[in-house]
Amino acid sequence: MSLEVQIDEKTVQIEIIGKNGRQAIISVNGKPYEVDIVMVEKGVYSILHNGISYNVELVENGGPKKYLVNTLYKSYDVEIIDAESKYLRSRKKAASDDGRVISSPMPGKVVKIPVKVGDKVKAGQTVIIVSAMKMESEYKVKKNRVVTGIHVKEGETVEGHQPLIAIE
Repeated sequence: MSLEVQIDEKTVQIEIIGKNGRQAIISVNGKPYEVDIVMVEKGVYSILHNGISYNVELVENGGPKKYLVNTLYKSYDVEIIDAESKYLRSRKKAASDDGRVISSPMPGKVVKIPVKVGDKVKAGQTVIIVSAMKMESEYKVKKNRVVTGIHVKEGETVEGHQPLIAIE
């Protein structure tokens, strides 16, 4: 099982290579570690690596995939980045109208385009709705803008990162 995990501002690949009882081999960015790990109480783990004991506490922090990880000397913000998290992150990035183009982060189908070229749109107004992964996503402008181009039609299938709406 491989996971992408963000620890504070750093992203790492963690893979559980093997597990036998409390013994595990874990790879972090391709480097293997042999550890003895045991949950001593809910959310608290004791990890033994190379004869050194580490106590780690995991506390949910804003969602089921976000944790505050406490050790004896330091705390870390940790997020497990799965397919859903990647989608939501890329959607936020794609929804940014700073580049003057709105695009979908993944392939989908255009459901509705409630604007036309020349329309003056207000901050927060929806300019296109795209269906992807069985969810409809509304893309809105962040500032007052003017629609300068529409590159797709309702019902059309689009690729990820394809320009959909141009704004000024």
